[in-house]
Amino acid sequence: KIDLMLEERVLDLPMREADVAIRMKEPSQADLIRKRLMSVNMRLYATHEYLKTNGLPATPEDLTEHRLICQNTRSTQVFAGSSFVKYLLSYDIPSLLTVNNYFGVLQATLSGLGIGVLPDYLPRDFPELRRVLPNTESAEIPVFLAYPSELRHSKRITAFRDFVADEILSERRKQKAAPER
Repeated sequence: KIDLMLEERVLDLPMREADVAIRMKEPSQADLIRKRLMSVNMRLYATHEYLKTNGLPATPEDLTEHRLICQNTRSTQVFAGSSFVKYLLSYDIPSLLTVNNYFGVLQATLSGLGIGVLPDYLPRDFPELRRVLPNTESAEIPVFLAYPSELRHSKRITAFRDFVADEILSERRKQKAAPER
């Protein structure tokens, strides 16, 4: 049995708020086993329809003519993601839609509401999205799987860890085979 909890806050694994966590930063608790899964970057994406209607920005300065969809810089998020959004907002973008999680940003972007700031792994399954400003992205963000050390020999944890690692490898192979959009 798996009980999946999607949270924007950091759950306390040693206190067993969850058995396993996937975090977009290295866990700080010493009694956790951590496995680096991959790295991601925050990038800009929009639908083909949005870009056809509103034009394709050529420089970050051109974002002032568009609506930016992102997480609020004061919300709980990884530093690299927050820094990237702050960098973009330094261009005084007048139209802004903030959402409290990346899936909300994805849905607003897919709905054609503007240009979304998304982790690079999310848009791969959405051919209607096109990368905007391909030379503009966040610093690399490490992604870790973490679990309490007392669960080191748990068959459930081992099965989940192996499943996640296999899925990431499969996605990487697909990504290398497919051209970037």
